[in-house]
Amino acid sequence: MLSTKLVQLIERNWEEIAARLIQAVRKHPDMQHLAQRPDSELRDWCRELVADLGYRLSTSKDEEVKRRFQILGRMRFEEDVPLHEAVLRLHVLKDTIIAFLHERGFPMTALDLYGKEELELRMGRFFDAMTYHIVRGYEDAQRVAARVA
Repeated sequence: MLSTKLVQLIERNWEEIAARLIQAVRKHPDMQHLAQRPDSELRDWCRELVADLGYRLSTSKDEEVKRRFQILGRMRFEEDVPLHEAVLRLHVLKDTIIAFLHERGFPMTALDLYGKEELELRMGRFFDAMTYHIVRGYEDAQRVAARVA
């Protein structure tokens, strides 16, 4: 049972989450390349993932996730973004979303708490799948580039 109330809270506040993400990327010592990207690019990337999070979490779209994030992995390789930064940004976004939920700590029933746990579990699985497919796309692009060179 996914908590619709919490998902909507995240989706409605994507701009605040994006601002927190941008700040975290700028401060993180292991994201030097991404820290140089314009705020608008980081904000758009965050909006794309967070603004329709409920849709992404509620239905099974394994092929869509696979295709989309493998393409993203290839793009990061072509942009010379280090793989560790591409992966780390996903982890930072997930942590930022979860921290946002914990800070909003409004009274919850046992059912609400169960919904929150389910949301965190599904988000974890979704972010794990994104990470895997970004790495696959990145590695595929590396192999192609190595054969061409």
